[in-house]
Amino acid sequence: MNPKKILFITQEICPYLPETQQSTTCRNLPQQIQEKGHEIRTFMPKYGSINERRNQLHEVIRLSGMNLIIDDTDHSLIIKVASIQAARMQVYFIDNEDYFQNRETTADLNGVEYEDNDERSIFFIRGVMETIKKLRWVPDIIHCHGWMSALAPIFIKKGYADDPNFQNTKVIYSTYDDGFEKPFRENFADKLKFEGIDDGVIQRIKDRGVMDYDKLTKLAIEFSDGVIQGGDIISDEVKDYIKEKEIAFLHKEEDFEVYVDKINEFYDKIDA
Repeated sequence: MNPKKILFITQEICPYLPETQQSTTCRNLPQQIQEKGHEIRTFMPKYGSINERRNQLHEVIRLSGMNLIIDDTDHSLIIKVASIQAARMQVYFIDNEDYFQNRETTADLNGVEYEDNDERSIFFIRGVMETIKKLRWVPDIIHCHGWMSALAPIFIKKGYADDPNFQNTKVIYSTYDDGFEKPFRENFADKLKFEGIDDGVIQRIKDRGVMDYDKLTKLAIEFSDGVIQGGDIISDEVKDYIKEKEIAFLHKEEDFEVYVDKINEFYDKIDA
């Protein structure tokens, strides 16, 4: 086995959020990958519904304080951390007063999806990237879980392509049954503009039409080096796209121990 540095960017992790297929996977997979000898870091959004006192979150002052500009507006980046003692695992949280504090996950308490989920996702991913740079920790593999992390591949492969922290990093995207109903807003693509995400890339995204769940998933796959089935269902449109792109793909396994072993082997395949 070749020990690797693996960054997990996840939409949800229990016990910070209720148990779901995704939150349970993202709680147990990093731990078991760490136990196989790899070095890990794990990031998720600091939703307002996460109880900081009960989960013993605290701000990391040396990592906080940066402003990220999205749609010509400054947003302060706050980094918090907590430990899952049983797993000997730290979890970093991306926080911001506008996007996450006093708010639920991707929808409010009435189930209404937030209008600015597009910007929340952009802020989350850019926040992770900037924090990794500050940590001076160069990942071999970045494993993204859930649609809130779907913009990570394009930022890694385009926006941060020339950054020495990410030049040789491989990206894997895990799909889940976590779709959303409300498409991203029409000006979403323009908000992606960044050093390596130029007008040509932006126009290609615009040409795809309004960004719904399947289109966002396909965008993640386009800039990934491998795809893993994390949920039980993948739409036919996404399945066809994976075949069309001839990208390395790993099917879901019902036995979690077997699944972890196959993911570990998949890491070696992608980062050979």
